[in-house]
Amino acid sequence: MESEVQHSDPRPATPVLLAVEDERPSRERLAHELARYAGDYRVLCIESPTEALAVLERLRGEGCEVALVLADQWMPERCGVDVLARVRELHPHAKRAVLIDWGGWADRATTEAIVAAMATSAIDYYVIKPWRSPDEYFHRTVSDFLYEWSRSQAPEQREVTVVAAEHSPRAHQLRDLLVRNGIPHVFHGADSAIGRRLLADCGHDDAPGPLALMHDGRVLSDPSNEELARAFGVRTELRGSHEFDVAIVGAGPAGLAAAVYASSEGLRALVVERESIGGQAGASSLIRNYLGFSRGVSGGELAQRAYQQAWVFGTDFLIMREAASLEPGAGAHRLTIAGVGVVEARTVVLASGVSYRRVGIAELEALSGAGVYYGASTSEAAGVAGRDAFVLGGGNSAGQAAMHLARYARRVTVLVRGRSLAESMSRYLQDALAATSNIEVRLGVEVVGGGGAGALDHLVLREIESAEIEAVEAAGLFILIGARPHTDWLPESIERDGWGYLLTGADLLQAGRLDDRWPLARNPLMLETSVPGVFAVGDVRHGAIKRVASAVGEGSVVVEQLHRLLSGGSEEGESSPRATAGGSVAAAASAGGRPATDRAARRARVDPPD
Repeated sequence: MESEVQHSDPRPATPVLLAVEDERPSRERLAHELARYAGDYRVLCIESPTEALAVLERLRGEGCEVALVLADQWMPERCGVDVLARVRELHPHAKRAVLIDWGGWADRATTEAIVAAMATSAIDYYVIKPWRSPDEYFHRTVSDFLYEWSRSQAPEQREVTVVAAEHSPRAHQLRDLLVRNGIPHVFHGADSAIGRRLLADCGHDDAPGPLALMHDGRVLSDPSNEELARAFGVRTELRGSHEFDVAIVGAGPAGLAAAVYASSEGLRALVVERESIGGQAGASSLIRNYLGFSRGVSGGELAQRAYQQAWVFGTDFLIMREAASLEPGAGAHRLTIAGVGVVEARTVVLASGVSYRRVGIAELEALSGAGVYYGASTSEAAGVAGRDAFVLGGGNSAGQAAMHLARYARRVTVLVRGRSLAESMSRYLQDALAATSNIEVRLGVEVVGGGGAGALDHLVLREIESAEIEAVEAAGLFILIGARPHTDWLPESIERDGWGYLLTGADLLQAGRLDDRWPLARNPLMLETSVPGVFAVGDVRHGAIKRVASAVGEGSVVVEQLHRLLSGGSEEGESSPRATAGGSVAAAASAGGRPATDRAARRARVDPPD
């Protein structure tokens, strides 16, 4: 039996919050608690799983949005996990949670069902049924789900509305920038009915480039990254002193962690970021294995929380500004920032991360931003709705991108050159891909061509073993095939390996000894580069583990080393090499041979990155 919590002002477009529970007392408590949301959602409490699915099918046919579905796990007709798996097909944007009794996680069957469903993304999480009124623990969970749903939706009015040609590369860049900086926005094609109306309303019918329509009525015509940032109050200029205790280059997880810990411990810190908060991680649609986020967290959300935390502690930020050069100095290092000038810092932390490797196929490079995307590019997922999308790569980022795209695309094919995912992708992601009906993983295949008139419409694939060529229809290609470090701008005195990653700590040693390029009697600190006082953390560092948690760990650990250096404590007690996350003293010593005084020789002896 279907019951509806009455709404004072019913609206056809009101999103739906639906709960299915076969036991009457529990269903009545649910209805009572969910009445809190009836002002903004159409709340339905349904007794039968069969009836609930019929209602959800009807809502889909009517074009109604469903925000959240709660389903009791143990019902006679059908278990909650099965119901929610079907919800994923009917309403892919809806949040889905199993309802369990208080203490229900102690039941083995319930635990196994939840763990299996989470691993395959059949559900988002579980919710403990309300047992008192008001039950604020229940409301905290429900509110979190509704917040996450609202952030992922794109109604006509958001903080920013981007209007541009359907496959405009510049529009893609702006949208990606907005996503990675956590700014909700919506996109409308210039030729769509809504797009034409918006252009006419603001008097820009013939605008040559993308328009960014702000919620307060401002219109930005083909804005630069800096102009868009300033429109939201993001600082792109320095105010006051240009002298800092530490300058941090890069606002990915490692750089943000360094900023939080440095500022919270009294150091004056500056973070310089050339693109957006979060780095590569900021583009991830869902990170499920980061400590403390049991339901998972988007990279953008995690980055925004860290940014706000650092800002509260007093960190200065320069976003959309690029570090152009670094001049090491005895008392202070001079960092030149494009468009800003020179800042001086007693120490420098390099957390500039990596850039995605290019596919190198001319016809595909020409369509970059017009169906061909580097990285997870969550902002473009809706653009492949109902069509076929391809993900090129076999790492965790590729798996996360495929899972996100599967919510929109008719079919997602993951293309992997290797013969297995075992060494490159976490097990939970492999299981999730295998359990998602519209995802296929093709091993031993590569992209050799493709194209389209103004936008990608096909790819050319080659089976590596048989050399067989195949042309396939494609609405989007998302490329995640590795990366290269952003270190070309650094001085030659900062040692790199053969791939450009920065050497630190024990990796600077040859047979346990330092060569004559290191100017001090002490050995370098664990995360210190070949230039005293300049450190490297995160993906830019040789030997770094490519995980968000390890980047955050390095960003926090480096602050202790900054304190030791700034206080003068590092000048003593550092006569023996120290182990690093990138390699041990024993590993460095086992490299063998005489001290490497030639840069090419040193680079040649370092193992390639993962």
